Amino acid sequence: MHEGIAVVLKAEQLGSVFGFPVTNSLVMAWIVMALLIGGAYLFGRSLAIVPGKLQAGIEWIFEGALEYMGEVLGSEALARRFFPLIASIFLFVAAINELEFFPGVGSLGIVHASQFFPLLRAPTTDLNFTLALAAISFFTIEITSIAVLGFFTYAGKYVNLKSPIGFAVGLIEFISNLGRLISFSFRLFGNIFAGEVLVMVAGFFLPYVLPAPLMGFEMFIGLIQALVFAMLTLFFIKLAIMDPHEAH
Repeated sequence: MHEGIAVVLKAEQLGSVFGFPVTNSLVMAWIVMALLIGGAYLFGRSLAIVPGKLQAGIEWIFEGALEYMGEVLGSEALARRFFPLIASIFLFVAAINELEFFPGVGSLGIVHASQFFPLLRAPTTDLNFTLALAAISFFTIEITSIAVLGFFTYAGKYVNLKSPIGFAVGLIEFISNLGRLISFSFRLFGNIFAGEVLVMVAGFFLPYVLPAPLMGFEMFIGLIQALVFAMLTLFFIKLAIMDPHEAH
């Protein structure tokens, strides 16, 4: 039996369904989705005309977020249209990051060929998941820009043949726009994965002192990272719907 800390970048495959691999990060993503959908359903059934403290608090948070989005986007209609996306991203990522350190996540698993395979792994520590989430935000931003500005105005942000400088600026803008996929995915993955490794190292060297406070700190960081991902999506949507000359 080997002693030490095992750091695995790739999510472990637990099986396959119709030829598609099922990893431990995918299983946890399904569980979190089920919890959020179930919680939303139960909360929706308990809504009352005269709200209680919990309902009033949640409504206050949602109304504040919707009002802020309206100020950023400059349109209440756009805010209502994109609120489900922004709120879903935040709630989904935040729930994953908070459940990452719950008992059983990463500690319960199966042993095969002298190797331990955890049944659950936080999806935000899987680069495939963060890249997929980044792709959703990226294509939403670009499609929104085309829908609001029109295809030719949208293309004009990246293809400018009026002058060599304009062409170079458009090319740089295009490359930086594609860079969002990398920055979106690696920012979330890097912060959450690094926090998980930090807690593992602390638990290996000082198991009765450091892990608990570090877990609390990393859960706070998880909330911040969920907020950062959602807010960046919102701000990039704002930039996408602005006229190119106004944006500059």
